[in-house]
Amino acid sequence: MSHEMIFFGGFTLFIVLMLALDLGVFNKKDHKVSFKQAAVMSAIWVSFAIGFYFFLKTEGHELHNIHNQAHLAQVVKDHQHNITLNGANFSENLKKYNDNLGLEFITGYVIEYALSVDNIFVMVLIFSAFGVAEKYYHRVLFWGILGAVVMRFIFIFVGATLISKFGWILYVFGAFLIYSGFMMFKAKDEEEQIDPENHKVVKFASRFFPIHPEYVGHDFFHRKNGKLYLTPLFLVLLVIEFSDVIFAVDSIPAIFAVTKDPYIVFFSNIFAILGLRSMFFLLVNVIHKFHYLKTGLAILLMFIGFKMLTHHYLKLWGFTTMHSLFIILAILTVSIVASLLFPKKHVPKH
Repeated sequence: MSHEMIFFGGFTLFIVLMLALDLGVFNKKDHKVSFKQAAVMSAIWVSFAIGFYFFLKTEGHELHNIHNQAHLAQVVKDHQHNITLNGANFSENLKKYNDNLGLEFITGYVIEYALSVDNIFVMVLIFSAFGVAEKYYHRVLFWGILGAVVMRFIFIFVGATLISKFGWILYVFGAFLIYSGFMMFKAKDEEEQIDPENHKVVKFASRFFPIHPEYVGHDFFHRKNGKLYLTPLFLVLLVIEFSDVIFAVDSIPAIFAVTKDPYIVFFSNIFAILGLRSMFFLLVNVIHKFHYLKTGLAILLMFIGFKMLTHHYLKLWGFTTMHSLFIILAILTVSIVASLLFPKKHVPKH
């Protein structure tokens, strides 16, 4: 078994234990998640991410089992890390590598966490459209995010394989992100709506499985007269999973603009996704106040797309991951502050 697999296995085991603790101890009963509980859980997940950042800064070389200069140079070349090694000074180069690895992780984490906010807008619409009781939100999001982890794993490592074999695909990703950002900017003021009966996922599921007409507590399946039915709550779960796949098409290429190391892409993605659930409960009642956030996210996607298209020239000009992080934080900060300083005016409906 490779060193990467052992490292990855340890990370996965940690995530599984945390999720088991979440569902089996802290949320055994269905209940409405309070703002205080959401704030505590958000702080815990953010703390884990920050802790992992410091771990990578000191022990990041253990991910690829780097213990000599030649191997370090090969890893830097294979994953296209934006650093220049200093001759044969292995200890200095290793520190530079670890610092950069930690920076790539935290930058990717911030990007994914920010883009997840748009996912929250859609989740609120889905729960509202399907009339889901608030006490069942946590259960749906728990299993939805578990499914998202599996899907992201597939997307990320397939994407990494494509990039390693076809370097030009980065330009395709860049162009796609600029297009996605432009379309998001264009639709920033449009009211999104979800029609439960005519949603493509609902129609697809109804074609192959019998659907129970009413909710049955927190159950995803219901057996009646010997026949197994999907409940409306399971349809909500399917719609959320489908929505996450759509968002992953934007967010995963965005992180590849920061790092080509698939493990760092995966780690940053997973920490952000696991924090998404608690962030949802934290923002669900105030998300509408940040009306400029979609504009900020659109600009963020276009910036990342531009960075992917011009990455060769930016590297020659000395543009580093730290510069990317500063610009990303600036875009998000301006959009949040602008939302608070210039609240959206509600036009009364006649």
